[in-house]
Amino acid sequence: MKAKLTPYIFSEDAQAQADFYVKALGGEIVSVMTHGQLPDASEALKDKVLHLSMVAAGVSFYMCDIMGGSYAQGNAMNLSLEFASEDDARKAFANLAEGGNVTHPLQPEFWGALFGQVEDKFGVHWMITTEAKAG
Repeated sequence: MKAKLTPYIFSEDAQAQADFYVKALGGEIVSVMTHGQLPDASEALKDKVLHLSMVAAGVSFYMCDIMGGSYAQGNAMNLSLEFASEDDARKAFANLAEGGNVTHPLQPEFWGALFGQVEDKFGVHWMITTEAKAG
């Protein structure tokens, strides 16, 4: 059995959040479908994101706007990005921390890698690391 995992983020403002990730991590928004593209779309919902596909830091993500009900930001899941270079890890960490909260500073750890945790300004929890160095 084989599958592809794509994180799907429900957001209060998917377009703004995706723009932030593309700027913070590099990448692009691949496609955006809004409720305005649906037949008989309501005027009030026409700009809300129904589905957004993006690539950030070489990883595919999907996003959409929350359309009723509520979602609590949770701390039971983190998105983990592993970088080949320390410079890339430091840049991604600093960019994601902008307006957010560093929960564990990016620093060398006993297993031979840089590691840090940050909650971004949208409430998403990230783990940033580098490949462990043999030694």
